[in-house]
Amino acid sequence: MKFEDKVALITGGASGIGYCTVKSMAELGADVLIADINVEAGEKAAAELTAKGFKAEFVRLDVTDKANIARVKEHVVATRGRLDILCNVAGWGHIQPFVDNDDAFIAKVMSLNLTGPIELIRAFFPLMIEKKTGKIVNVASDAGRVGSLGESVYSAAKGGLIAFSKALAREGARFNINVNAICPGPTDTPLLKSEPEKFLEAFLKVIPMRRFGQPQEVADSIVFMASNRADYITGQVLSVNGGITMVG
Repeated sequence: MKFEDKVALITGGASGIGYCTVKSMAELGADVLIADINVEAGEKAAAELTAKGFKAEFVRLDVTDKANIARVKEHVVATRGRLDILCNVAGWGHIQPFVDNDDAFIAKVMSLNLTGPIELIRAFFPLMIEKKTGKIVNVASDAGRVGSLGESVYSAAKGGLIAFSKALAREGARFNINVNAICPGPTDTPLLKSEPEKFLEAFLKVIPMRRFGQPQEVADSIVFMASNRADYITGQVLSVNGGITMVG
């Protein structure tokens, strides 16, 4: 896979799946923008990579803040002049009965998992059209493909992101812009570990491989979809889940 001379922006890039994606792309030659709301972790990640001779910069990004998105776009245009790869990895959810979801909870889930990524893509899509090239990879979830108990709104948001990815792929194809979605199953991240132990045990029982995914395993699929080896793949949904769902 070739990433030399490619500019990539990865949301949620300071930790978990996002950081593994950042690290892999940087090691393959990309100029990587680590976009995250966590300043301390983002700056640390950038420092670690640049110390090893890789191209990496931290940019603070809150995907729920349109003004912040606009500032990041201005920075990318001013310093790079283009964006070749955009990976929406940042997201958030919490297992909770739908009847217990209040307005703030629903708004947070929808903005972080659906409207935020849409707004970020809306900012950079015209730039990709102008350059007639681009790779967009949206991290959705199997919850958006088959539904997940206790994650009704999260499932709706991720299902929306999947549908958005497919529709946008049709619009982007004539401009040589690929849009695909990755659907991780339960993955060993801080977000998963924040859930009660009884939920983690239940997850393990229904995963055929009897283990959680590792962040790098999901990152590998994101990197592939963003690479030249996926030039003829667009509008597709790939589950990386140890077999917990097998959707045709």
